[in-house]
Amino acid sequence: MQNHSRNISDIIVDQNNSATFQSPLEEGSKSGRVVDPCIVVIFGATGDLTARKLLPALYNLTREGQLPSHFACVGFARRQKTHEQFRDEMRDAVSQFSRVKPLDENLWSSFMNQIYYHTSNFDEDEGYEALRKFLDDLDKQLGTKGNRIFYLSTQPSFFPTIIEHLGKHGLIYDTNKEKKKWSRVIIEKPFGHDYDSGIELQQFVLNHLAESQIFRIDHYLGKETVQNILVFRFANSIFEAFWNNHYIDHVQITVGEEIGIGTRGAFYEEAGILRDIVQNHVMQLLCLTAMEPPASLNAKAIRDEKVKVLKALRPIDLSNFNDYVVRGQYAPGYINGENAIGYREENNVSPKSSMETYAAIKLYIDNWRWAGVPFYLRAGKRLPKRATEIAVTFKQVPKILFSQGEQKIENNVLVIRIQPDEGISLRTNCKVPGPSSPIQPVKMEFRYGSYFGLTPPEAYERLICDCMLGDGTLFARGDEVLTSWEWITPILERWHESLPSDFPNYQSGTWGPKAADEMLARDGRAWRLI
Repeated sequence: MQNHSRNISDIIVDQNNSATFQSPLEEGSKSGRVVDPCIVVIFGATGDLTARKLLPALYNLTREGQLPSHFACVGFARRQKTHEQFRDEMRDAVSQFSRVKPLDENLWSSFMNQIYYHTSNFDEDEGYEALRKFLDDLDKQLGTKGNRIFYLSTQPSFFPTIIEHLGKHGLIYDTNKEKKKWSRVIIEKPFGHDYDSGIELQQFVLNHLAESQIFRIDHYLGKETVQNILVFRFANSIFEAFWNNHYIDHVQITVGEEIGIGTRGAFYEEAGILRDIVQNHVMQLLCLTAMEPPASLNAKAIRDEKVKVLKALRPIDLSNFNDYVVRGQYAPGYINGENAIGYREENNVSPKSSMETYAAIKLYIDNWRWAGVPFYLRAGKRLPKRATEIAVTFKQVPKILFSQGEQKIENNVLVIRIQPDEGISLRTNCKVPGPSSPIQPVKMEFRYGSYFGLTPPEAYERLICDCMLGDGTLFARGDEVLTSWEWITPILERWHESLPSDFPNYQSGTWGPKAADEMLARDGRAWRLI
């Protein structure tokens, strides 16, 4: 946007300095990829993400033979713990949260000996120096050859502090000088909280790391169904042929959750749904849905096409802002027949909070493929059900063929379900048997679990393994994140300038504020019933 003081082009984003590993989409399986020996250091290891996702992911990678035999995981956090205490806590976490149950005791007995714990504050020089020596000792003991992954599972405010200290104590290698071993950093979202802060963080990070060492993680990109969007589109000519404005009426992307903000009140009071969900998860789904076919399936080619989509987004018309953007906040209500408190009653939330828990946006992509096709995005907490999906609605058939009587012909709709019940469905119209010949929509359904007979791996399993391989295909590049922030920030600024007067404006257990329904109704459309 022109009113921002700094531009993405002013920052050197090392797009070409990326590893030339074969893309997972090209080779079709992880089984043939050789993972180097390495140590994974998790900062913020006593947090919820480590227990619920990261250690279960590492355990399952071990169970499936995807981790290198020379491997270690080191938890880094401020709480005082012994190695044994941390291992016991992680055993309980893996038993509870692993996608494969029950826990394999023999496997765990071996795996736990690769788990360690290191106590230090994030800004403590002595702690990093002790970490460096400890990792060197593990290299000698386990044969991990000096290769490192540093996973920043902390509050975003600690990212610069940790990266600065890693560089200061020689834990991050200079890619121009060091060729025999590698170091990489996984950074959790959000990467900044608006355009200017994203620029600032990017500048800081690039002072310590090459772009090829930075892995900005968005777990949605690790989901099998998200990865399959590209295969579905580009490996099936019958779909790609009509994936354009000649045949498509509009696209809806929904990320809905039944749960509220839970224990994340303090975080949500600073973030809100637009930063937490829309700027990353929803925009990633948008890019994969709308991107042009890449020249190849390597990381750079795919990321280049995603950035082109973001650069083609039409800026929100601020003079008619409410026609394009709706925000909401949940009130008390009912979820599955049980009472649900409102956002303002949640822990660590102001009783007068103006933070949004729902957002709906209408946008256009100004390129040849999508000119004139509206994309409707929505994300919300305390909705009736957990659902993430992409619904592509095709144009109506000419009325002349079925204009007799009051026969209504439904639009064809293609739905890609990301979660739950991962799969793809296509709604078509068919004649009901009998002399009256009514036409009725029918659904052709495909579900991953029932067809392939297995549970898809967790997203973090795929992403951690890809980082070990240096494969950035399923991670966000710097210019991609910043371009997304550039488009989102004017919405944040407008909301900051004009606080809502109607919050809370939707009950828990409903599909959001009425204004979101009215936004589509003005276009003669409606949100899809999920």
